[in-house]
Amino acid sequence: MLLQSPWTPRLAEIEASVAERLVLALVDDIVEGRLKGGDRLPAHRDLAWRLEIGLGTVTKAYAALERRGLVRSVKGRGTFVAICQAHEERVIDMSSNVPPAMMSARLLSRTLSGVARKIDADHFNLYSPPIGHLEHRRLLARWLETLDVPVKPSNLALTGNARQAISLAFDLACGPQGVILTERLTYPGAIALARRKGYRIKGVDMDTEGMLPGALADVLDSVASVANRAVYLTPTLHNPTTATMGVARRQAIVDVCRRSGAWIIEDGVYTLGPPDAPALAVLAPERVFHVNGLSKSLGPGLRIGMLTLPEGMVARAQAALQDIPMDPSPLSCAVVEDWLSTGVIAAIPQALRNEARRRSSLAASLLGAVELVSHPDAYHVWLPMPRDAANRFATAAASLGIRVTAPESVMVERSEQATGIRLCLGGPSLEDLTHGLTLLARLLKNETDAVA
Repeated sequence: MLLQSPWTPRLAEIEASVAERLVLALVDDIVEGRLKGGDRLPAHRDLAWRLEIGLGTVTKAYAALERRGLVRSVKGRGTFVAICQAHEERVIDMSSNVPPAMMSARLLSRTLSGVARKIDADHFNLYSPPIGHLEHRRLLARWLETLDVPVKPSNLALTGNARQAISLAFDLACGPQGVILTERLTYPGAIALARRKGYRIKGVDMDTEGMLPGALADVLDSVASVANRAVYLTPTLHNPTTATMGVARRQAIVDVCRRSGAWIIEDGVYTLGPPDAPALAVLAPERVFHVNGLSKSLGPGLRIGMLTLPEGMVARAQAALQDIPMDPSPLSCAVVEDWLSTGVIAAIPQALRNEARRRSSLAASLLGAVELVSHPDAYHVWLPMPRDAANRFATAAASLGIRVTAPESVMVERSEQATGIRLCLGGPSLEDLTHGLTLLARLLKNETDAVA
C-alpha cells in the first residue's frame, strides 16, 4: 500500500504559468521544512484533479523539481522529496549581467546559411584598418541610428566588445595623467579597468535619476588643475541601480561638462531601442564618446563594441589601435548585416524587453516588501544595503549556492559604506531564477527579523 502524501496541494500566488506556480509552491514548502526528505508527493493524476489543472502541467512541474535535485522519482512507487540532493553543490549565477537567451538554434542556423552565401572573404583574408572596415562601420552606424544615436561612419571605431570601447575611450579622453569621474556606484567592469590601467577615479553622488549635476560640478572643481578630465556615466538603465536620467538631468550634466571643459564617456549598452530621452552624444556630440555594443542588446555571442568619436579624435583612435588592434570578428558583423536586412535586429530587443519585464516582475513579487530598485526594461535589480549587511547577504547567498555581485565591486571609493546587492536576472533559466529568488527572499526576511 502506498503512503499518503503529507503535502496540502496549492499554487503560489504569483503572476506566472500554472506549472511555475506549482513549482514555486513546492520549492517554498521544501525550503521551509514543511516537506522533509523522504516525504511522498501526491500522485500526478490526484494532484491534477485536486488543483483542477492539466496532468501535463503536473508532469512538467515534477520534472523541473527533479532537475533541481529537490525530488526523485522511483518507478512504481512515486515521487519523493530528496532534500539531501537539494543541498549538493549547484550554483545559480546571479552575478553576471547578461541578457536572457533569445537566439534559437533555428534562427542561428538560418542566419549562418544566409551569411555563407554573401560574406566577403576579404574580411577574413586581410587585416582590417585600425578602427574597422569601412563597410562594417557603415553597418554599425545604421544600427546606432535605430537607437537614435546618429554618427558618421568615419567617426566610428569598432572594437571586439564594449569593454574594449570603454578602455579606448579612457585612453583618448583621459590618458595616464588624467582623472575619471563616475557615479559613486557604477559598472564593476569600468572600475576594474580604470584601476588596472592605473587611472585616478573619483566617485560622484547620485540619486534615483543618476549622477547629480551639482555634485559633479563640485568634484570637477576639486580637480580643476588636472588637464584631462573625463566623466564616465550610464544615463539609461544605470548599472547597478537601474536609474535612468530624464531630459533635464541629461542637459544639466552636459552643461556642467561644457563649462569645465570635461570629456563625457556615455555608456549606452543597456538601451533597448530608441530611448525616451536623447543620448548625451546627441546633446553634445563635440565632447561625448558614446560606448555601445551588441552583447547586452542582441546576445552575448555577438562580441562587437562601438565607440563614437568626437571630431578631431579619429587620428588619435587610429594611432591607439594600430599597436593593439581590437577589431571585431567579421563573422559577427556579417550576422548583424543579415539581421538588419531581414528585420530580426528590430525583433530581438523587443523580445528582450518583454522578457526583462517578466523577470523584473517575478523578482518584485518574490522579494516582496523589501527595498527593491528596479526598472521594467532592465534585467538586473538593486537592493540597497549598508556595506556590512550587503557582505553578510552575499556570503549567506553563496552558502545556498547563489552567486551575487560582490558589493565592493560596484564601489568607486574603497571606503564607501552605502552600497547594495545587484541581482542579475537574465542568465539563469526561469526555473533557476524562481528558485534562487525564493531562497534570497528567505534570507532578506531573516535579515529584517534579526534587525527588528
